[in-house]
Amino acid sequence: MTSRVVTARGGRRSPLRRAGAWLRRVFGGTPTTTAAAAGTFVVLAMVLALVPVPYVTWSPGRTMDVLGPAASGQGQAVAISGLTSYPTDGQLRLTTVGVTRADSRITLPAALAAHWLPWREVLPRDAVYPPGTTEQQNTAESTQMMDTAQQSAIVAGLRSAGVTVTEVTTVVGVTDGTPADGRLDPGDTITAVDGVTVTSPTDATARIRARRVGESVRITVLRSGARQDVTVPTVAGTDDPAQPRIGATVGVGYDHPGTVTFGIDPAIGGPSAGLVFALAIRDRLTPEDLTAGRVIAATGTIDPDGTVGSIGGLPAKVAGARAAGATLFLIPRGNCDEAVRLRTDLPLVPVDDLQQAVDVLSRPQTPVADLPHCS
Repeated sequence: MTSRVVTARGGRRSPLRRAGAWLRRVFGGTPTTTAAAAGTFVVLAMVLALVPVPYVTWSPGRTMDVLGPAASGQGQAVAISGLTSYPTDGQLRLTTVGVTRADSRITLPAALAAHWLPWREVLPRDAVYPPGTTEQQNTAESTQMMDTAQQSAIVAGLRSAGVTVTEVTTVVGVTDGTPADGRLDPGDTITAVDGVTVTSPTDATARIRARRVGESVRITVLRSGARQDVTVPTVAGTDDPAQPRIGATVGVGYDHPGTVTFGIDPAIGGPSAGLVFALAIRDRLTPEDLTAGRVIAATGTIDPDGTVGSIGGLPAKVAGARAAGATLFLIPRGNCDEAVRLRTDLPLVPVDDLQQAVDVLSRPQTPVADLPHCS
């Protein structure tokens, strides 16, 4: 039997009139006030749907095989020259995270959707981007972190493969408009100051500051394999006018045989590919095939001594690695608290350093249950 809603006059009520009755029950009042309240409700709903909220989202990004071809299609993703290298049979995949751009905003519905969708995260914007950060600034910082990760990975990977790496005193940066600008270049190796051999960055800095403000200092550098003397005037420091400055930052660099270059998509930045780069270098420089035909994913920062550090966006990276067919995912042990909360059938193997990662991959027949795990 079909029921129907009738009015006091016995006629069928139209959908429009039924909607009006519902609004009056919700908001009360006359049809006029009901319409006004309903209009206000609609406007507020639209505002909530369109006004940006102070959050960003992380979502699964693409992966890349660092043992495969370069992103440009020419050369290798990790290319080594000047040293004996060996073929590999398998994949080492770096993982990435898709993140809201610094110059973009998300709405409340988008934030809620990301919160409930699997393998995504919603974070306060200030936790990812300091206030006032532009996309250009973020890109520059991300690129710098990638460059640092690659240089640390070269040192760690070469040392792991038994290649001798020597610490040297290096010009790390030069400030525009200072005396060093145009005289010294980032990457110059400092061998002596005023004819005296330097033994460390601290030693080089102390010898420069031993001059009086306005005097020049003679710095001997190695640049592109050639030794040359560079005379640099000193000026008063802005922090301490009595201290001479030349406008160059001096730090630790590394001297080693061979050359390692990277053919990674320049849009990929950040420090978290350090571990996978170091593994790729180690794998290419040793007869042992670490991948043994497997698809291995890895993430983690790397220090020159091989120490592996924590990263962000682990859930999204796990999803990306799984979608790429990885059978094992090496992660920093510092991410274990996060890892134990993830529901995934992809084995997540924590490591503290590069050597532990090599040890895990060197035993391809080891059952997953016997591999290190987070607890």
